[in-house]
Amino acid sequence: MIFMSTPLQYGDPPALGPFRVQGRLWAGEAGVVYAGRAADGAPVSLALLTHGAARDPAAHERFVAAITSGAGLEQAPPVVAADVEGPAPWVAAPPYADGRPAAAVFLDPVMVRGALRGRLTGPDMRPYWIGDRAPALPPPPLPRRLRPLTQTRRAVIVAAVVTALVFLLVMVLFWLLFTRDDETEIPPRPAPQTQFTPTEPPRPSPPPPTTSSPSPRPSETQSASPDPSESGEGTGDPIRHRPEPSAAPPAGPVEGAPEGASAGVRPAAGVAP
Repeated sequence: MIFMSTPLQYGDPPALGPFRVQGRLWAGEAGVVYAGRAADGAPVSLALLTHGAARDPAAHERFVAAITSGAGLEQAPPVVAADVEGPAPWVAAPPYADGRPAAAVFLDPVMVRGALRGRLTGPDMRPYWIGDRAPALPPPPLPRRLRPLTQTRRAVIVAAVVTALVFLLVMVLFWLLFTRDDETEIPPRPAPQTQFTPTEPPRPSPPPPTTSSPSPRPSETQSASPDPSESGEGTGDPIRHRPEPSAAPPAGPVEGAPEGASAGVRPAAGVAP
């Protein structure tokens, strides 16, 4: 049977220890066999447990026992290099042995077969992890920031002081941003005081003075204006003056009065008898 190398798949390790992984040679239920090369260019075969078998303590022990003591093997191939201490053990062996990759021989004891003698009856017993066939990769190295601290005491003290200063600076900034604004708030300016001076109510303005001719006095009027009855001049009807009342006339007839005239009636002024 010829085992052809196939390209690596997603999840395959690029290297195992000092050996560079070049391709896949075979994949089974218990592990995967890779074709690799050593640092000097010598070809090797590499066997690595699957993720499910590496998590099973019994399968893990059987694989380690086959590598270290050849347990469960009729003829163990020579071991070039191995790592049985980590959570994902692997082994490097010559490229081929008995027509197949030599490292694949160490995966045979992982699966329990031939434990019972005679005719097999009953259900077929299979491991619970047989479906998890992803290669058990060694854990990646921790990032530098996650590695345990191995600094000196002085460096630890310096780091503590720097942390305290940063915390103090943050507290000061917090106080300046959220507390100092309230204290330094400028109060509003008071309104200027106003002085109220009462003013007098408006008074009505006096009417403008009218120019009138001086009224003549009674004495001047009498002397200046002649009596129309005396002068007989006038444009209209003569103004008649009511005679001032006098003493009652005698009851008898008046001399010179016309006949038929009443004793008590006097002729009007200005009328000829």
